[in-house]
Amino acid sequence: MNENTFSDEGNIAVATAANDLRAAANDFAKTTTEQAAIVKDRALDAAHAIRTTATQKASQLKIVATEKASHVKEVAQQQWDETRLKAKEIHVTAEDYIRQNPTKAVLGALGVGFLIGLIVRR
Repeated sequence: MNENTFSDEGNIAVATAANDLRAAANDFAKTTTEQAAIVKDRALDAAHAIRTTATQKASQLKIVATEKASHVKEVAQQQWDETRLKAKEIHVTAEDYIRQNPTKAVLGALGVGFLIGLIVRR
């Protein structure tokens, strides 16, 4: 054999190896691209599912919070009404006592005023 034959066979082997390497690289790139697309689709699906779940939970929390606020408002209104009623009763009772015992009421008011005056001086 002559040197050109080895050289030609070597070039052919190198060219074949290069073509095989290119084909493998193309296959790898295609497979990687496909897998990346699959991962991207899964990530988008997961993000959509999370967003949907978060929206549902937020709606549920809003409903619960609205119900709780309404309940608290009702209880507060009841307490306020009871307090106003008791205050009116105390006011009426105090007026009746003062009308029935004007001297005691005036002397009591003077005594309380005197004590307050002593406390304020110190």
